[in-house]
Amino acid sequence: MGKIVCFPSLSAEQQQRILDAAPGYTLTVSKAKEIDPAELTEAEIIVGWSPLVTEHALKKDSLLKWVQVWSAGVDNLPFSDLEQKNIQVTSANGVHAIPITEIIVGMMLSHSRWLRQAMLHQQQAEWKNPGKPLPELHGKTAVIVGVGEIGTEAARILKAFGMNVIGVRRSGKDVPNVDHMYDMSGLHEALGKGDYIINILPLTDETHHLYDQTAFEHFKPGSCFVNVGRGPSVDTEALIHALNSGQVAYAALDVFEEEPLPAEHPLWKKDNVLITPHIAGSTEQYTDRALDIFVKNLEAYLAGKTLPLNLVDYSHKY
Repeated sequence: MGKIVCFPSLSAEQQQRILDAAPGYTLTVSKAKEIDPAELTEAEIIVGWSPLVTEHALKKDSLLKWVQVWSAGVDNLPFSDLEQKNIQVTSANGVHAIPITEIIVGMMLSHSRWLRQAMLHQQQAEWKNPGKPLPELHGKTAVIVGVGEIGTEAARILKAFGMNVIGVRRSGKDVPNVDHMYDMSGLHEALGKGDYIINILPLTDETHHLYDQTAFEHFKPGSCFVNVGRGPSVDTEALIHALNSGQVAYAALDVFEEEPLPAEHPLWKKDNVLITPHIAGSTEQYTDRALDIFVKNLEAYLAGKTLPLNLVDYSHKY
């Protein structure tokens, strides 16, 4: 009889879905800080992540075979320890596709349709207009850097706005609704074509400070930058310089090198910056969607098949 330990809170119905998919297994649902360490040592499958997993479930005599992380990002995991024990890891990549696409579009519209400035004037009861015609998304070019599940959904929606869509991804493989796809070697060329640059890349050694001074110099002058990927992929000082010079006209940022963003940070005071507190992936549908991924993987696992969804490649660390 195997043991499944789950850190995320699940309803009785959601727990039953797991038990129905895994006859003969026991299921423990508990907050990490409240769990008996013995449960972790005996767990064959862990859902979620906690530093306690490293402490107790990666010991020499532990039974752990598979970790289903409850987040899309896996950059905080001890890859060497997990790989050494031949433990499979799957992520919840794809859960965020709809909510992050919606916030991307909202961020872009807040600039193009002057919504952010209007809200600032509303707070002062000021009736002001832009003084010039407003741009449209229609006919503009969006460059999506990191075309996975989220980028594919974003491309679909942005095409509905009549935008030209360029993609950049490691494989360079085409996906629907992307007019032209580059691999990462073509990043700087792609950046120069975008009215809107949208970063959705995971954080790896290769993507850390990918957006440095050189990258921003390749941006189309007056373009807009949206970051819903990872904060450390951006050299913040280089971004501030690009905003000050006008190379980047507007930045909408959900993630930062330092979180929470310190109150004294200069980004707070910039009129051409929209800041959200790392909420792009927030959705009331999160648990159900993540559970769908886990149950499908669980069925494959128990059938002795390769885990079909979001299996982490240790060589790429995502």
